[in-house]
Amino acid sequence: MSAETELLQKWNEIKTLMETLEVDVAKNANGNASAGVRVRRGLRNLKSEASSLVKISLEKDKSK
Repeated sequence: MSAETELLQKWNEIKTLMETLEVDVAKNANGNASAGVRVRRGLRNLKSEASSLVKISLEKDKSK
């Protein structure tokens, strides 16, 4: 898989995760405690995925 394809795939995964988090944040704002747990777990996952995206991007730039 090329670095460009991998970069775009990771970006799409992050966007999907953000959409999921958006729904759970709204639920948590309305008092759903379980949604709050999912949001916090999702944010930790988002941080990890964003770090991975940065690494892929740096590898792509270095390979030029």
